[in-house]
Amino acid sequence: MQSNISKSEEYLAFRSTVALKSVIVDHDDTKVWRLYDVGPRSVSCPIVFLPPLSGTADVFFRQLLSLSSRGYRVLSVSYPVYWSVQEFCEGFRRLLDELRLDKVHLFGSFLGAFLAQKFAEATRQSPRVASLLLCQAFVDTRIYKKTAVSPFYWLVPGLVLKNMILQGFPSHDCVRPDIANSFDFMVDQLSQLSQAELASRLTLSSTGCRVAVDKLRHLPVTLLQALDATALTEQARAEAERCYPHARVAHLKTGGNFPFLTRPDETDMFIQASDLCWSLIMWIVHVRPMLGHSVSPREERGDEPEPVPDSPVTTDQRPTGASVTTDQRPTGAPV
Repeated sequence: MQSNISKSEEYLAFRSTVALKSVIVDHDDTKVWRLYDVGPRSVSCPIVFLPPLSGTADVFFRQLLSLSSRGYRVLSVSYPVYWSVQEFCEGFRRLLDELRLDKVHLFGSFLGAFLAQKFAEATRQSPRVASLLLCQAFVDTRIYKKTAVSPFYWLVPGLVLKNMILQGFPSHDCVRPDIANSFDFMVDQLSQLSQAELASRLTLSSTGCRVAVDKLRHLPVTLLQALDATALTEQARAEAERCYPHARVAHLKTGGNFPFLTRPDETDMFIQASDLCWSLIMWIVHVRPMLGHSVSPREERGDEPEPVPDSPVTTDQRPTGASVTTDQRPTGAPV
């Protein structure tokens, strides 16, 4: 049975008007990148969305429709079967070359966020990433505690792999209707993934690997995090914020695992605010000196302005009244 989102007029209109493209960039022609590319082609530095483990390029259809209507060029990709982070990074670089994109803004969720960070790290000598927008991000795959079994996922039947992933989805009785609808839609997307795709993604999310965050200090980073029960532990969420002290942090009181589906308006707002903010910082760093204005070290780093001495200063950036609920999903279940 299809989910409510899959049957919605919004999604059906998207599928009927936006073409899903297939691109092969590897010598192995079975490795097919599938992507949507919407918005003005004159934009040379678009936003590229990388889905979570259980998703395809379709999961960001609301962002594709909304942001492209505001003049953004937006791509959403489904990556093919890659068994290592290095292999993924090489394949993604070849995809950008094929699309003639020198630099991109990367938005990733869960595994997509991890891969976005690793790609930025891998290309730091010849930068291909303009900024990172990380939704439900983690910096170390060992949070799932599956490192010991990661070499064996390729042997496991597809149905068993799907059931393993579904363990990270709470029952409908525990969540709001909009969040339940987002889970149902992700289950629809999960059913479209082959055994090899599922096994390779589980391998990528479980093989012991950590982001070298010290090599990404120069990059503009925005962290988008829902504060209700998600598959991301509070420890992993706090570690991501600690590793990126310069990041813009956007907290949503609710949203579940996939706020880009449950809170699309807020997600779009944070993306646009991030783009405006970092464009302003680039103007401060590069244009103001040409006009004879000095740039302070804080401005050059992209830090917040110094607070007014008489103003109350708070370090907690969470919205007033934001509550963090106890994690209700089975531990160690990637989504």
